Amino acid sequence: MNPESNHGLYDYFVGLGIPDTTAAYLNFGTLFMAMLLIAFLVDFVLWRILRVVSTRMARSTRTNFDDILITNRVPRKLAHIVPLLLIYELLPWVFTDFEYAQTISTKTVLIVAVILVIRISKSLLLSIKDYLKTLPRFKDKPVDSFIQVFMIFAWLAGIMTIFAIITDTTIWKFLTALGAASAVVLLIFKDTILGLVASIQVSANDMVRIGDWISFDKYGADGDVIEINLATVKVQNWDKTITTIPTYALIADSFKNWRGMQESGGRRIKRALILKQESVHFLNESEIENLKEIDLIKNYLIDRSEKINKYNEEQNANKSLMINGRNMTNLGVFRKYVETYLENHTAVNKEMTMMTRQLAPTPQGIPLEIYVFSKDKRWQNYEFIMADIFDHLISAVPYFGLEIFELPSSLGFSKAGNTT
Repeated sequence: MNPESNHGLYDYFVGLGIPDTTAAYLNFGTLFMAMLLIAFLVDFVLWRILRVVSTRMARSTRTNFDDILITNRVPRKLAHIVPLLLIYELLPWVFTDFEYAQTISTKTVLIVAVILVIRISKSLLLSIKDYLKTLPRFKDKPVDSFIQVFMIFAWLAGIMTIFAIITDTTIWKFLTALGAASAVVLLIFKDTILGLVASIQVSANDMVRIGDWISFDKYGADGDVIEINLATVKVQNWDKTITTIPTYALIADSFKNWRGMQESGGRRIKRALILKQESVHFLNESEIENLKEIDLIKNYLIDRSEKINKYNEEQNANKSLMINGRNMTNLGVFRKYVETYLENHTAVNKEMTMMTRQLAPTPQGIPLEIYVFSKDKRWQNYEFIMADIFDHLISAVPYFGLEIFELPSSLGFSKAGNTT
């Protein structure tokens, strides 16, 4: 474009008797408005063309990526490129009589171009993120963190380019000057850098995924991970509140991820009945006969009694005292009953660890711990299964002549006082 080609309009204004300065401003204003009008028309036409083309392509393809591009307005932002280039080419022609303003306007257009490139990059990255989240293998991956990392680099590159345009220096010189202030930059972007490193480690080591149930006592988090960003991890607790955890805390502190339980065949039940030690005793014949009425251990008692009696006869044990020879205890028989009951329980996973164990005695009594896994891992159903098991076992304890330890209440003390 020849800048001198617009003097005809200037001469026309001068020929009308308009002063030179006024004619120059009128010439500039007319050309400037014409440039904006042309750029607007080109932008509008290009947008209409791109919209039609992109819509038809989206309908004809199987992938939904192009639909996501349209949703994030990528074609609309691409339509701004040609009008911006047109304005850049027309600036010398428009600012012929105002050379001092031409440099400023050229830099302004270049800065707008940089911002436009950043916005297009952002829309493309958001489209990639939305598309990846539609794929099953990426649904639980921290895609947001990586997108934010790329956006940070894009903005840094854009800011450095803008500074280079304003100061008329190259990017390399700007980077050299920035290196001297690296300590300040590291201090300002400390959390961002820590979050970046943490996001990479979390993803590389597969520590946390979106949808994982985690417990983080330090931050009061106990629920599902709903979002993993560069700087934070959002956890929706079971009471529907949201807890925000710094991403770098996942590698700096200890937390519990329940994914292993969710992917396994069952959810662990680990709870103990505390039995009074004074209620434990050897079983005599009459008590054994009474316990044979319990179907789950009838066969066990018959077989066990025969073996014990045979052993005692062979050893000529003095059975005038129960301590002599071999005997069954009410606690041992109850433990066998619990094992048989769990083996027959339909909600217990028989392929995983199933154990009833006696722990070390405590001042409160003897803990009898039940260690099994429920088939149903859903919280509500899991609690129901566990309650169902212990409802039955607590009710079964008296049948074996055992007692469960419980601290006495004020009512208990009152009854004891009245008795005495």
